Amino acid sequence: MDRAEVRELLDRVAAGEAGVDEALDDLVRGPTAGFADLGFARVDTHRALRTGDPEVVFAAGKTPEQTVALFRRLREASSRRPAFATRASAAVVDAVHAAFPGEAYTDDSGTCVAVGAPPAPRGLVRVVSAGTSDAAVAGEAAFTARLFGAEVERIEDVGVAGIHRLLAVHAELDAADCLIVVAGMEGALPSVVAGLVSVPVLAVPTSVGYGASFGGLAALLAMLNSCAPGVAVCNIDNGFGAGVFAARVARAARPGRSGAER
Repeated sequence: MDRAEVRELLDRVAAGEAGVDEALDDLVRGPTAGFADLGFARVDTHRALRTGDPEVVFAAGKTPEQTVALFRRLREASSRRPAFATRASAAVVDAVHAAFPGEAYTDDSGTCVAVGAPPAPRGLVRVVSAGTSDAAVAGEAAFTARLFGAEVERIEDVGVAGIHRLLAVHAELDAADCLIVVAGMEGALPSVVAGLVSVPVLAVPTSVGYGASFGGLAALLAMLNSCAPGVAVCNIDNGFGAGVFAARVARAARPGRSGAER
């Protein structure tokens, strides 16, 4: 349940189309207000009411059966936003597609899966990746930002080793409401981008690189030490966190924001 759904419910009560007890039952949904206890997990069914965005399933370590059960409960909680899982195994993805035939879809890497149409897009997020090896994290960020309500476009393989490739897309970079910049190795790309644009830059280090990259730690430290202002940094390989943040920035950048999106 999100704020728009609560407003509709209250409007129905005010118009005499629903009784107070009926409305209260809709809000409480049983004895555990705000969450559903599935035994193995307690699904936060009121997260969208508090934050504007529903809970998302982190599928790593969960069985296909558990993930499907979580999807069913999230779909029951709100039909306005898709149920969504990240870091899903092939078995989990297959199970979700089998449980929701014709409704489920995945990102390019096949590790994110969703059921239900994404919301109408507002604001533009561009996801910029340094190299092809960063595509999985960039894809997770792009998939997430779209499901969280932003329009998303990808700009790929514009790393600093061939900086002319980046300069060729300067106009596209500066026209976005928020940029997600994904890079491994030495992690220099976000600093370069932030020195070229007036747009908020969210840097995502990846674990791509040779031994001294320490699984993305070198890129993370480089981004945290950026000499260009306007750079915020996510954790290593955290495309999901970047996608959520960027979508909220992009939504807020456009006029006409509703209470459900605050």
